[in-house]
Amino acid sequence: MTVRPEVSHTPRACDGGLARAFAFLGKRWNGVLLGTLANGPAGFAELGRALPGISESVLSDRLGELCRVGLVSRTVREGPPLGVSYQLTDRGSALLPALDALARWAHENLPEAGRAGGC
Repeated sequence: MTVRPEVSHTPRACDGGLARAFAFLGKRWNGVLLGTLANGPAGFAELGRALPGISESVLSDRLGELCRVGLVSRTVREGPPLGVSYQLTDRGSALLPALDALARWAHENLPEAGRAGGC
């Protein structure tokens, strides 16, 4: 029988900033909406078409939340027809390198929906 020496270490603490970021960006649709707006301003209906499966009420809620925290701006276009456009603010654009890195990582390491995993 092999006796392992007892290893003493200090437990790691969760990084508060990382926890807040994932709590916000991990909320369904928030990160994906930011990534979709990376391609430039878009209207409400255009965003709805770009994100199959999102309801109009959830899209409205998420856009409102992204606007409240200053990641997205909302601009009303004079009509006719009256229109609303959403675009990333400088703070929202600052997230794009991190979102791109996450997307690359996912393409390289996570199976696509419907494909079996490796375990």
